Amino acid sequence: MSGRKTSSYTLTEESPESTLTIQDIREEDQVAPGPQQEAPKQSHLQKWLSDHPKVYAVLSWIWKFWLKQWFLICLGPAVALAHAYPNFARHDGTIRSEYTINYGAVAIIFFISGLTMKTKDFLKNFGHWRAHFTVLSCSFLLTSSIIYGIACGIRAAHDSNIDDWMLAGLIVTACCPTTVSSNVVMTEQAHGNVFLSICEVIIGNVLGGFITPALVQMYLTGSWDFANPALDSSVTDVYRNVMQQVGCAVFVPVFVGQVLQNLFPAKVKWCAVKFRLSKVGTFMLLLIMWASFSTAFYQDAFTSVPSTSIIFLCFFNLGIYLFFTVICYLYSRPRFLLSIFHDEPTPQHSKYYRWGYKTFRPFYYNRPDTVSVMLCGAAKTAALGVSLVTSQYGEDSPHLGQLLVPLVLYQSEQVAAAQVLVPFMKRWIHSDPEYVDKDGNMPNKYPQGNDEEVSTSGSK
Repeated sequence: MSGRKTSSYTLTEESPESTLTIQDIREEDQVAPGPQQEAPKQSHLQKWLSDHPKVYAVLSWIWKFWLKQWFLICLGPAVALAHAYPNFARHDGTIRSEYTINYGAVAIIFFISGLTMKTKDFLKNFGHWRAHFTVLSCSFLLTSSIIYGIACGIRAAHDSNIDDWMLAGLIVTACCPTTVSSNVVMTEQAHGNVFLSICEVIIGNVLGGFITPALVQMYLTGSWDFANPALDSSVTDVYRNVMQQVGCAVFVPVFVGQVLQNLFPAKVKWCAVKFRLSKVGTFMLLLIMWASFSTAFYQDAFTSVPSTSIIFLCFFNLGIYLFFTVICYLYSRPRFLLSIFHDEPTPQHSKYYRWGYKTFRPFYYNRPDTVSVMLCGAAKTAALGVSLVTSQYGEDSPHLGQLLVPLVLYQSEQVAAAQVLVPFMKRWIHSDPEYVDKDGNMPNKYPQGNDEEVSTSGSK
């Protein structure tokens, strides 16, 4: 093997075909096999696939499709398993999913998030009060008021095929906080601001323990009195469940992950890539969905309402989730702010313009923050929502199944819809000229298109 050094000089003759670089000569010397080198032997399957390129192309496409959409593919068997054996993974069932899954699986998701995010960026996003205001107002006020108006209109039509208790469950679902886990997983896959999503989960679910019961009491009055829980003794149970869930499944795992990430940064990064921790988080989300459907099937949630109501609810949930996602996008990037504050303030501008620019212009969020708001503002939790509903109405309520149907279906459909939207969100973030360098690569603080590595941006 030649020991000549690499050079950039070019040997050129009259003919352009004779152009040859010293680098090419060196590469040929290195690539040329020696007398003892042998080409690796192919198995019979590899030989057969090489002889049938069309079959190989089809199998490659199937494999790539499986890697991208394995969650949606596995969701169907998980629902079927929950229907066949609901007692196994239901609340208070064989495996006690209220602890093993609602605590254990959620804790694993946030432990992975704690391992893969920088403490400085995480604390910085806790101070992003504008995004907190946007997500909380959208999650609790906009969604609940819109659903309440729609439910009142449907009930006023006096359609016997639409169950009134199911409509009440729809209102209760709209009052619930953002989901505990799926929005974080989806934000990570879309290369959005994961730090902000985790902050919204913590803030939204802590406040949800207080806001959700108050909103339920406010909406379920007058003609909705039949569905008002009005159980003063349940408020303490609701708050206790919320604090236990958020404390044990969110605070503690994030804290432990942050400690390990700061003590052993190199080893933690190696583990995150080697063991594909992002895929582990998605699998935990699948377990949460399985447990939610098991509880719903065990409580006869899908047989306690007419089949027409179920069909209506499936289409309605999908449409309203996409509608809420669009609202969150418009809410996060109001175009009128760009027309009002189109220039950066200078000493020549009035003090009112400078003050307005500093106060209101940041409400036009960057793309990673917008994706986080879209995935958090439109989502509703089932892991914590089931506890909120059960605590208010009681586990022995004959209408508990009807109340839980909208919540369980909404969570499953929001996850499926978000899984479809994630590639488009990721492409949208990567196409932003502000975050793409001249070579077409993302800056270091943004992901390089690798789903296994979590790296996100704080707000600007």
